[in-house]
Amino acid sequence: MERPKITLDGNEATAYVAYHVNEVIAIYPITPSSPMGEHADQWAAEGRPNIWGTVPHVVEMQSEGGASGAVHGSLQRGALTTTFTASQGLLLMIPNMYKIAGELNSTVFHVSARTLATHALSIFCDHSDVMATRGTGFALLASNSVQEAMDFALIAQAATLESRVPFLHFFDGFRISHEIQKVEQLTFDDMRAMIDDDLVRAHRERALSPDRPVIRGTAQNPDTFFQAREAANPYYLACPQIVQKAMDKFAELTGRRYHLFDYIGAPDADRVIVMMGSGAETAQETVEYLTERGEKVGVLKVRLYRPFSVEHFIQALPKTVRAIAVLDRVKEPGAAGEPLYLDVVDALEEATSKGIAQFETAPLVIGGRYGLSSKEFTPAMVKGIFDEMTKDNPKNHFTVGIKDDVTHTSIDYDPNFSTEEPSVTRAIFYGLGSDGTVSANKNSIKIIGEETENYAQGYFVYDSRKAGSLTVSHLRFGPKPIYSHYLISRANFVACHQFSFLERYDVLRVAEPGAIFLLNSPYGPDEVWDHLPRTVQRQIIDKKLRFYVIDAYKIAKEVGLGVRINTIMQTCFFSLSDIIPKDEAIKEIKNFIKKTYGKRGEEIVRMNFAAVDRALENLHEVKVPDQVTSTFDMRPPVPDEAPDFVKRVTAEMIAGRGDELPVSAFSPDGTFPTGTTQWEKRNIALEIPEWDPDTCIQCGRCVMSCPHAAIRSKVYSPDLLKDAPPTFKSTDARWRQFKGMRFTIQVSPEDCTGCGVCAHVCPA
Repeated sequence: MERPKITLDGNEATAYVAYHVNEVIAIYPITPSSPMGEHADQWAAEGRPNIWGTVPHVVEMQSEGGASGAVHGSLQRGALTTTFTASQGLLLMIPNMYKIAGELNSTVFHVSARTLATHALSIFCDHSDVMATRGTGFALLASNSVQEAMDFALIAQAATLESRVPFLHFFDGFRISHEIQKVEQLTFDDMRAMIDDDLVRAHRERALSPDRPVIRGTAQNPDTFFQAREAANPYYLACPQIVQKAMDKFAELTGRRYHLFDYIGAPDADRVIVMMGSGAETAQETVEYLTERGEKVGVLKVRLYRPFSVEHFIQALPKTVRAIAVLDRVKEPGAAGEPLYLDVVDALEEATSKGIAQFETAPLVIGGRYGLSSKEFTPAMVKGIFDEMTKDNPKNHFTVGIKDDVTHTSIDYDPNFSTEEPSVTRAIFYGLGSDGTVSANKNSIKIIGEETENYAQGYFVYDSRKAGSLTVSHLRFGPKPIYSHYLISRANFVACHQFSFLERYDVLRVAEPGAIFLLNSPYGPDEVWDHLPRTVQRQIIDKKLRFYVIDAYKIAKEVGLGVRINTIMQTCFFSLSDIIPKDEAIKEIKNFIKKTYGKRGEEIVRMNFAAVDRALENLHEVKVPDQVTSTFDMRPPVPDEAPDFVKRVTAEMIAGRGDELPVSAFSPDGTFPTGTTQWEKRNIALEIPEWDPDTCIQCGRCVMSCPHAAIRSKVYSPDLLKDAPPTFKSTDARWRQFKGMRFTIQVSPEDCTGCGVCAHVCPA
């Protein structure tokens, strides 16, 4: 059966299935799971039916605790019900999760796994929230990719109805929830084939009803509670086989075959990594690269983490394994080891005692932590772990991806090791939050993914300040499936959409020799060279980059788009990258413009069309000189007079080198000095407001409205002006109590973002 190929992110892939196989959806937003609830709410508002022809009832509660309570109540009335959450939101659901599982209610909670706030808050990914639910009685099913997020959402729904064990289906927040990939879309026929109507009816018949009165949720004393708690054992013992049965049925329908534990690698491997989540795909990519070169290594992907099936786990491991590294994306301070590591150690011991561990020699097991708060996990790190396992005494309870110079847990690896395929186009775009760069790149991914045979992947790195701050888009396209769930470190296309970034960030560090460099520049091809920092000039020459410039802001302003340069830069990308024919690309860009901006009126669409049409005639290649001529270089992130902590720590973070900071740079309890933001001068405004003392009525609205406190007003003695430069502006203060004083409004150019709020509120 031919299924449609679509391009979407993990949140939408999951919500697509969850919406169509449920009747009630209780939601409450929390990053990064919010889009799942937003999709469901939108589809319900549009009247989209589920697979039974009814429109699910979507209700937003006052908190995550309320959402899980609503799920519990709805399940007890026999409705197929789900919810979406993450992080602290999941913790608020735990009390209801114990009840839902204790009463054997069939449901699936979909979780985009996110870091729990400890010494600091983080909205990014690890498994600390999911691991906090291990004791609830929910089955835990892990997806490793966008395709699996869609597939496992359906498998979990089928398995929970048959097993009566509630499921928590989770995938990595941002790394999967917001990563865009080309996938095969499941059809309504697939969903109907997987969902047994008899099991749905059985779920309904268990509902609390005055027609069939029973008591559920009693209070029990010491004489009976223990026995009653153990009565559910058969359901959990049967659950793994039921999940495998659902996976087998799914394979018959789609051809994609999954197991409770999937092994990838050499059949006679002596070193194996055990892990779950998106990092397992990176490990698979590395394993395939190494095995092609004769190394005996493998990776075991954990799909069903709870209930943990010892038998299936042992069967999946190669009998030749001598060393196992178990990787956890969580830290449990004070524990003998992290959760998955302890489960693997226990499983091997139990299998040995039962006589079902058929290994040639008992394997050595070491555990490690990786990827906390979305810390990068790359093929270089995977290889470093395999190399560690070859040592006579490999480090146990290690960390990878950081430099631990305090307790010395970190292991070494070669950061230059790469498994990137030469056939894959790897493009990086540096943009400014709200300039449209990310939106345009999402459209580019969809165009390439849906209009060509290429596989496509897009991942977007946001600064936590979002609008007005750095965004970095990582796009990959190629003829083979993409397992690279890590940032691009070797790009053959680099675009910088903000000229000022060249003095602040090393944007060409990732450029491969011979790569294309596209720069949005206010300077033309004949004058831009002398306006580049020396470091940038040297990189362009040494790497033999093909250098192009366009003044996108000038075009955007002329056609009426203001600072929205996204469609202009997108057109240049398709022209230079040659992924699809130029005319076809422009046609698809315009189709997406209609789709994206059509609701805003024909005039907005017309302006974007005009921007696209003018882009290529203003795109110019720069003839690169053979020597560095610039008289300036990249400026330091903070001035020399900054405090020591700011220079050692904050400056490295500002410069984008925070990953290189060692453990010793930080306080163990999360304490930071105050006032550090004053040292970061972003200089991102293209235009800044100019104070006119002749028209100013001194109302102070501009000062109060500035979102970045970049405008200050002062009343002061005229004596202070004796050393002021001739260009310094002032006027008489208009207040009676300040008669004879002077008044000034001053804008900080380095802190202004050019948002225009001050000009909008000014009554003068």
